[in-house]
Amino acid sequence: MTTFSRSHFATGGRASSIPAFMKRSLKFTAAVLFAGIATVAGAQDYPTKPIRMIIPLTPGSGADIAGRIIAKHLGDAWKQPVIVENRAGAGGQIGTQAVVKADADGYTLLVQSASHAANSAIYKSLPYDPLKELVDVALLGVTPYVMVTSKEGPYKNVKLLIEAAKAKPGDIPFASAGVGSSTHLAAEYFAQAAGVKMLHIPYKGSPEAIQDSIAGRTSFYMAPINTAIGQLKEGKLTALGVSTKRRADVAPDVPPLADQGLRDFDISLWFGMWAPAATPPAIVQKLNAQVTAILQNPEVREQFAKLGIGPVPMKPDEFAKFVRSEIANYQRIVKTADIQPQ
Repeated sequence: MTTFSRSHFATGGRASSIPAFMKRSLKFTAAVLFAGIATVAGAQDYPTKPIRMIIPLTPGSGADIAGRIIAKHLGDAWKQPVIVENRAGAGGQIGTQAVVKADADGYTLLVQSASHAANSAIYKSLPYDPLKELVDVALLGVTPYVMVTSKEGPYKNVKLLIEAAKAKPGDIPFASAGVGSSTHLAAEYFAQAAGVKMLHIPYKGSPEAIQDSIAGRTSFYMAPINTAIGQLKEGKLTALGVSTKRRADVAPDVPPLADQGLRDFDISLWFGMWAPAATPPAIVQKLNAQVTAILQNPEVREQFAKLGIGPVPMKPDEFAKFVRSEIANYQRIVKTADIQPQ
């Protein structure tokens, strides 16, 4: 044990003879203290410049629509522009990697769909670790998928589609917004529940998948309801069912797939926000609190309701647990479908 004599702490006209290791310890403690104060002060001032919101999907996708609504209200609340940047490609990996590489200061954010969780199941390796290189900020909302098909196509109901798929295993094509996208795995989940094998046709994004579904080039697309509601109301598409056990308020006449012979069928699309992993916790909390306030805004709730999106505020730790459970769900779907990782 180290002991200290009175001379160690002598004071007077000369500096006290504090041991070197104690000086180092005091300097370290002071540095940590000042860093903590600086972080809190930075969070209080944040944001002081424009924020970049990267959406790694095509314009018009569900995440894009939800993200732009949040971006507008963030900008209004903080009096700073929130610039939305679509960087689609590789199932969302390109845009996500741009966020991972960005400065962890709260000025670069990611808004992505459930594909964020699906990618961990569908790709052998990602150019980033979604659980270690990103911090979970907030869940923005949840929406059903709606199974849509051509108005002029042969499939007037789910039963006819399943019968056709059983008669021609692996031949009946379905659309998705890309390999490994949540729309891809939601359709695979349908095929598993129905006991059929179908042909996957990946598109660049939801808008392209919807257009080819209207044209009848695919048997169906498991579309995010907010991206297809306009075409449904215009009569360009037929809705065969929604993916949740409960009917969607925005399309109350469309029955759940669970009520059409697919017992317990239930899967939803969701949208979330992330930031680079080293983003200060105080800034993450401030972002989460502001997003929560936005989701409670009557104007935003009305906008979301028209699109079939249900706002679901979560604290960052709750959202982190949710994301990990969704990754596990998609891994089960991929394993059951015997999909070979890309």
